[in-house]
Amino acid sequence: MTQATIARPPKIGKYETLAELGRGATAVVYLADDTFNNRKIAIKVQVKDDSAGPEEARRFEKLFLNEAALVGKLSHPNIVGVYDAVVEGESRYIIMEYVSGGSLKKFCSETNLLPVRQAVLIIFKACRAMDYAFQNGVIHRDIKSANILLSDRDDIKISDFGTAQISHSTHTQIDGFVGSPAYMAPEQINEESPSAQTDIYSLGVVMYELLAGRLPYQASNSVAMINKILNEPPTPLTSIRPDLPEKLVQIVETAMHKDPAKRYPGWYAMARDLAETFPQLEKYSFEISSAEKFNALRKLEFFKDFKDAELWEVLRGAMWEHQSREQSLLLEGDIGHAFFIIVSGQVKVMKDDKLLNVLKEGDCFGEMAYLSGGAAKRTASIIAVSEVQLLKIQDEQLLQLSDSCQLRFNRQFLRTLIERLAWTSTVLAQVKR
Repeated sequence: MTQATIARPPKIGKYETLAELGRGATAVVYLADDTFNNRKIAIKVQVKDDSAGPEEARRFEKLFLNEAALVGKLSHPNIVGVYDAVVEGESRYIIMEYVSGGSLKKFCSETNLLPVRQAVLIIFKACRAMDYAFQNGVIHRDIKSANILLSDRDDIKISDFGTAQISHSTHTQIDGFVGSPAYMAPEQINEESPSAQTDIYSLGVVMYELLAGRLPYQASNSVAMINKILNEPPTPLTSIRPDLPEKLVQIVETAMHKDPAKRYPGWYAMARDLAETFPQLEKYSFEISSAEKFNALRKLEFFKDFKDAELWEVLRGAMWEHQSREQSLLLEGDIGHAFFIIVSGQVKVMKDDKLLNVLKEGDCFGEMAYLSGGAAKRTASIIAVSEVQLLKIQDEQLLQLSDSCQLRFNRQFLRTLIERLAWTSTVLAQVKR
């Protein structure tokens, strides 16, 4: 059976199909209703080609199993969610998050370019998503503009992890040539082991495409394209867009360097350089899902005695903040109405320009404003030693939590005070010697 002969089925499993969204080499994707969860979903149905030989059939099988292996593995606001994978007789399909805005491809032409700031924001978010995937053992291997989707909030979602290399999976290796030639790194063409730098190269091509409205290499066929990627420099961005900031051009050139060792050492480094071109990117883009926030808090010593329901209660009333290195978080003498818990990173406690302490993840600060029972002046300044993620809770928000939740906070504050008094006593004893 070929794709051309496949008509849209009225129902797939328990889901009613609404429309066909697209067709690829190995699958057809349908829009469907998930009435149980009251949401629209995308269903990716594996296509069985009767004309395919056993080797090609085995390859298609691995593509399906590879993407199915991601069910529940990646939960990030900029990665398409994979909810379920189903095998029913000869039918195989994957239930995924539906993303309504189409792909970035439509903004990769000279007549329909995005504002530079928006293009940079998209690549910045993609860096953060791919860093999250990499930390979870996933290398995409097919990053391209058609695989970066736009949600209805003008946000992005990275899709199509069928060719990904996934650590700790029994279905990770896809034999043969994988990826889209125009976006492939030289080492990928040479079928060397992929790395984060392989995906960084591909995202560099997408960035070039968003800024220039065309691919960095122009060729009439895949063979010619591959030859240019391996042996020729790309068309300089400045020859197409002389108005671009020099820093952006350097970012693209670094990401697309033919030598992987001379590309960015990791996603964070590329994201950092992008953020420096437009500093407000960090403020607007460090958004993570509720599930990620919950998991991050669950690992902290501060919340070890909190029940799951209480932790969700805390999240609903709190703010999630990201602050850069050397940022002043609290100033001595200011009036305080909130306290903070460090989710990641470190801060230093300063009084009269003297270092009193260094606090790490799981520690809290600013809680005396709450414990004093009214407006209280900050007794020290708090400055970020590194980039930090903070959970910020206003005094009045804490008072609105359930009694059991407030009790757990008060117990933890008491433990903190006892630990700090003990630490202070130790320091004073050492000073007197």
